[in-house]
Amino acid sequence: MKGLRTAGAAALIAVALAGTSHALRADESDPLPVPTGTPREHAVIAYNAGVRLLVEKRYAEAQAGFEAALALDERLAEAHNNLAFSLRMQGREHLARALRHYDRALELKPDLAQAYLYRGVLFTQMGDLTRARADYERLRSLDRHRAAQLEAAIERRAAGDGSAGVAPQYE
Repeated sequence: MKGLRTAGAAALIAVALAGTSHALRADESDPLPVPTGTPREHAVIAYNAGVRLLVEKRYAEAQAGFEAALALDERLAEAHNNLAFSLRMQGREHLARALRHYDRALELKPDLAQAYLYRGVLFTQMGDLTRARADYERLRSLDRHRAAQLEAAIERRAAGDGSAGVAPQYE
């Protein structure tokens, strides 16, 4: 399994280094600067390749990119967050695993506003409005725009609208 992860990470790094035809928007905040010459370098390259796939809504492939990044650096909070997002976008059967990764992202980086937003949306999808509201309260002090998005998702769910999801910033 470890050999497979390493091979997967190498393939993603090659894709990232080769570039893609899809340019990220200027306001995209998810790609991370690559810390060259550090142990984290290859993890960030794999992560950024996953972000490119996520932007293209290729969620299963993005999942593999984030998993490769985490195999190289388990402490990369952004990779846990985006892995959780890619899992959540693949269906309800992945929600429990997504929650574990949102929790880990926030354990590693307690001020990661995007993770509070998307975990709050996950809670609305699970019907747990109490925990969604707790994430909303925390998010209000971090990012008012994202807090408003989560508030709207909670209100839709509370009103009985099953489409409580929040459009990702990639759209």
